[in-house]
Amino acid sequence: MADPAPLLQVEALSKNFALKGGAVLHAVQNVSFSLRRGRTLALVGESGCGKSTTGRMILRLIEPSAGSIRLDGEELTAATAARMQALRRRIGIVFQDPMGALNPRRTVGASIIEPLLVHRIPASEHSDRLAGLMKDVELDPDFARRYPHELSGGQRQRVCIARALALQPELIVADEPVSALDASIQAQVLDLLLRLQAEHGLSYLFISHDLSVVRFLSDDVAVMYAGRIVEQGPKAAIFSQPAHPYTRALLAAIPVPEAGAARVQPLEGILPDATQLLPGCAFASRCPSAMPRCQASAPPLFELPGGQRSACWLNESAQEAS
Repeated sequence: MADPAPLLQVEALSKNFALKGGAVLHAVQNVSFSLRRGRTLALVGESGCGKSTTGRMILRLIEPSAGSIRLDGEELTAATAARMQALRRRIGIVFQDPMGALNPRRTVGASIIEPLLVHRIPASEHSDRLAGLMKDVELDPDFARRYPHELSGGQRQRVCIARALALQPELIVADEPVSALDASIQAQVLDLLLRLQAEHGLSYLFISHDLSVVRFLSDDVAVMYAGRIVEQGPKAAIFSQPAHPYTRALLAAIPVPEAGAARVQPLEGILPDATQLLPGCAFASRCPSAMPRCQASAPPLFELPGGQRSACWLNESAQEAS
């Protein structure tokens, strides 16, 4: 039986920013992926790789330079402002910094019901909807009368999650939602996200640099480097048999809490200049396996067994054999 159509389909998505002096910043280049209903796709990579820009383009908080974004088959890039507002009822967003995402002059309750006001949900429904959302994110109902500065970081992020759920969306874009929290609170919020997904049938686009978190939460993984996806596939394949040298380097850098564990040799060099479009692989200058061919031409995403794809010339023969 064929897989059902994905909830979210992104194809050849790109974003360029014009800089002073006529330079162009190529933040995202030709990114494609799909997300099925009820699943979690993790976008991972170093800071500055373009993953947050990708997430914001999906909501059209940033306008794409090129490419396609389809939600349940409907093209978002062609939607009018009025239609896009209606479509945003189906997509929620949770930002990295909960304090920065909340208005300090509004109570928790006012922040949570704000989307209901914007989308003209009848006032008669607000009280019951607020009570249900507070229960969903495991916050005391009395917290609705408090202000953000009166809550802990974990409690504030629960408020942001409740607000993202206010319009009963199908898709949540979660941009580093636990990176600003202590480790013990991170675990509680991740458990909450999993429970909400199971109860409400949510799909998550989960943006993170933390592979330990990604391993816990995701079903599928897309690894970004310098604005491009260099590897993607099911979580089990990515973590057990990483095919791209950059993915292997990221996995090797996960801390091992064991005495005497070998120290990881960090990657040397920095992300390439995003104002320069290189003819070859963007990772070649940092890759321990780089060949002359890597500097001359950029590899495509080769199809590998098990649904994995990798943009590395070392995987060309694996595609031919599969």
